[in-house]
Amino acid sequence: MNIQFNLLPTVVFAVVCACWLVLGGAFFLLKRGDGSADRKRAPASLIGFALQLVGIAVIWLVHRPPFTPISSTPKVLELWLAIIACALSISSAWMMLAAIRVLGRQWSLTARVIENHELITAGPYRLVRHPIYTALLAMIIASGLAQGYWWDLLLAVAVYLIGTLIRIRSEEKLLRETFGAEYEAFAHRVPALIPKLY
Repeated sequence: MNIQFNLLPTVVFAVVCACWLVLGGAFFLLKRGDGSADRKRAPASLIGFALQLVGIAVIWLVHRPPFTPISSTPKVLELWLAIIACALSISSAWMMLAAIRVLGRQWSLTARVIENHELITAGPYRLVRHPIYTALLAMIIASGLAQGYWWDLLLAVAVYLIGTLIRIRSEEKLLRETFGAEYEAFAHRVPALIPKLY
């Protein structure tokens, strides 16, 4: 395979990979919970989690030749796509770390409610109800811009969104049962996944 080292795509790829390392570190190195007993758990969220992982895998397993632009576009568009990819990556890393910090002992990979569970509405939860999912979606888009094909990016986003919608539905069912009108007011005020849209 003939590898080209075009400066702009190489920098974008490096930024995206660095941000994935930050996210991976957050998932594997930061402490989850404090051993609090689960009051309720939503096993269906595991199906959504598996689909989210498939979406992430798709964007990394199918890719264009390393360090090449996403398409043969004018240099100005290539520069804008590079800026978007870097901005999405960096803001995603910030959003995920901020969300995990605010969640504290309530952070978990599966949908659950623990003893003395609190409804978190601060930090990135002021922007969206599910900032970790938003951050991962933005990382998939950034990864697609950095090293994927357009069709690959669309497939990865579609699979990821299906998994995310499954997780959102199961998590929000638990939160509505636990917090009732307080959660309804929060859901009415703050979009689920994309700031100011959905």
